[in-house]
Amino acid sequence: MAALSSFASNLLEESKRFLSKANETTEPGKNAFLHSALMLGFAALEAHVNAIADDFLVSGDLSAHERGLLAVELSDGEFKEKSSLKIQRLEDRVQFLCRRFSRRPIDRTASYWGDFVEAGRLRNRLTHPKADPPTIGENAVRRALNAIIELLNFMYMSIYKKKLPAYNRGLSSKLSF
Repeated sequence: MAALSSFASNLLEESKRFLSKANETTEPGKNAFLHSALMLGFAALEAHVNAIADDFLVSGDLSAHERGLLAVELSDGEFKEKSSLKIQRLEDRVQFLCRRFSRRPIDRTASYWGDFVEAGRLRNRLTHPKADPPTIGENAVRRALNAIIELLNFMYMSIYKKKLPAYNRGLSSKLSF
């Protein structure tokens, strides 16, 4: 689905631009840019993962169990295929897609995976704050976005045998707003 892939790429560029804006800004705007960069980074990752899953849903090469994992829900006592992807834990979808379509599982000892797991915790603290508001620093967001880019690049290299298109730009955004 080209539109979803394009949208995912744009979200990643927006995320990287907000990180740049945070670097150029002082409080109170800095936190807003950092929060935006982190949340859009995860939105970009999810959109990319959904686009990859959608590529395989339309190809028809999936077993019933695999289709069930990605697009079937239990509704009113019966299984129904959804027109949109089923909600699963992001980490589970990433691991499934890599293992199933590349035969190359994620190396969960790789530094980008550890940084990705920590980035997920950071996102969760922002999304579901407890008693104290979370403090999110620029370095933490930078590590989070790097982890997302590295993870996406691993997925693209493993599944499509090509680099993530934005990989060589790293954290440099092509946007200039």
